[in-house]
Amino acid sequence: MVYAMHLSTDEIILLQYGTIKLNVTIATTWLLMLVLVAGAKYITRNMAAEGRFKRWQGLLEIILIGIRNQIGEVGLRQPEKYLGFVGTLFLFIATANLLTVFPVYEPPTGSLSTTTALALLVFVAVPFYAIKQRGFAAYIKTFAEPNLVMLPFNIISELSHTLALAVRLFGNMMSGSMILAILLIVTPFIFPMLMNVLGLLTGMVQAYIFSVLATVFIAAASGTSETLIETAKG
Repeated sequence: MVYAMHLSTDEIILLQYGTIKLNVTIATTWLLMLVLVAGAKYITRNMAAEGRFKRWQGLLEIILIGIRNQIGEVGLRQPEKYLGFVGTLFLFIATANLLTVFPVYEPPTGSLSTTTALALLVFVAVPFYAIKQRGFAAYIKTFAEPNLVMLPFNIISELSHTLALAVRLFGNMMSGSMILAILLIVTPFIFPMLMNVLGLLTGMVQAYIFSVLATVFIAAASGTSETLIETAKG
């Protein structure tokens, strides 16, 4: 990790050609996507559908089933339909923070531009799945419930979800990096190592929270959770 005192990896410019800039955020984001794609291609090769499974395949299936079950527990029926999106969000954020074990790596989740992009993905996914589940007319109608007066407030609520997700993830990731940088200056050995371990744990928790919140927003908009269904019946 680069322990320079900066607010965001957007400020670290690697290459510049005119007005076109390549900063650390872009570089690490594409590196992370390459790692995920190559890793997925590598570990899913020669997978067995029956017979004796290899240990790595069993571990992969445990992770997959765990994510699927979590989506179902939040309230979404047929979690397989949402597994690709929610699972990718979790793996991206989790891997981004796990790679901080390499000293020269700074996670793109420590940048507000990256966290905003992730939040915007959720912002787009919520109406996409809701319209797919309920239909366009039924989804638009929810903004005027229980009456038309609530229309602007419901719209603001949808926008605030996006802002809250972006700021929450950015704040938690950036604060960990800043504290670690300060401790490295004051005590260059023991405390930074402990904070790095704590940062890995925090990163996994943030990946879980972000994915769960995204699932909750989708479930609420789609009206597929058990609670929403019982409320509608009542």
